[in-house]
Amino acid sequence: MKNRIAIGTRGSKLALWQAEWTRDALIKRYPDSQIDIIKIKTTGDKITDVPLAQVGGKGLFVKEIEEALLKGEIDLAVHSMKDVPTEFPRGLHLAVICRREDPRDAFVSRLNQKTFAFQRFRDLPKNAKVGTSSLRRACQLLHVRPDLKIEHLRGNLDTRLRKLDEGRYDAIILAAAGIKRLGLDHRITETLSFEVSLPAIAQGAIGIECRTDDGVIRSLIAPLNHRETSLCVKAERAFLQRLEGGCQVPIAAHARILGDSSTLVLEGLVGSINGENIIREHLEGRVTQPEPLGIQLAENLLSRGAREILEEAYGKTEQ
Repeated sequence: MKNRIAIGTRGSKLALWQAEWTRDALIKRYPDSQIDIIKIKTTGDKITDVPLAQVGGKGLFVKEIEEALLKGEIDLAVHSMKDVPTEFPRGLHLAVICRREDPRDAFVSRLNQKTFAFQRFRDLPKNAKVGTSSLRRACQLLHVRPDLKIEHLRGNLDTRLRKLDEGRYDAIILAAAGIKRLGLDHRITETLSFEVSLPAIAQGAIGIECRTDDGVIRSLIAPLNHRETSLCVKAERAFLQRLEGGCQVPIAAHARILGDSSTLVLEGLVGSINGENIIREHLEGRVTQPEPLGIQLAENLLSRGAREILEEAYGKTEQ
């Protein structure tokens, strides 16, 4: 049993909330342990004025934290799963996936004194300005409303809300999970249906990464794993990995387990950046085989035209 455990995390409010939640859950089980939170600034935190798609995508939020893990400066890392690449450095692995919060996207409107400018996505006027730096969100919103003006939006949650209320946007789209975890539920006037905006891979889930050779830490954090969330996220990440997807192309997926507890349903899509072309499908499979289900759904979409969309987005040409 380790008496001191160091948790590595980004320094944003949401990242700290996730790390503190993990620390509190561990303290409940191991009250004699000293558990410290170490804030680590990642490349993604340093670059706030450029869309992620232009600077490398997912790995930007985990690279420095993983380096600290490999050096032994921290014992485990707590991540938002949607920021975690599907490949891990040698010596590291994803040991735990915690219970998922609401995976949907949230519609957040400009607040004029105590009144929201718009209550619902459908209420937005023609040519309204919507803030998001997610190509996935932009693609799906433009597919429904091609008149919208999608504007670049980066920064932590407080910064994004401040920019919204200053009038730079008519509305912004955020992950509902982060808003709820920080106690800002009152800013959500609508959670978007999956038909309007299918979520990012693993959106709303927290992941814990550690060294593969650290059996003590693996056993300590094992009780935090949530089986249902883990199975769903594994299907979604297998789908993403087969598509070799990153932040440069709109890819979305969401898995759920049916009431019989034996069937896993995965819905996924690949879309063009301008939203004109979206290829979407769902597939059912056994709950015990999430990865094969994700791979098969990806293959289905590739055969229906997703390959061409991906090649265009990544600037590839056919061999």
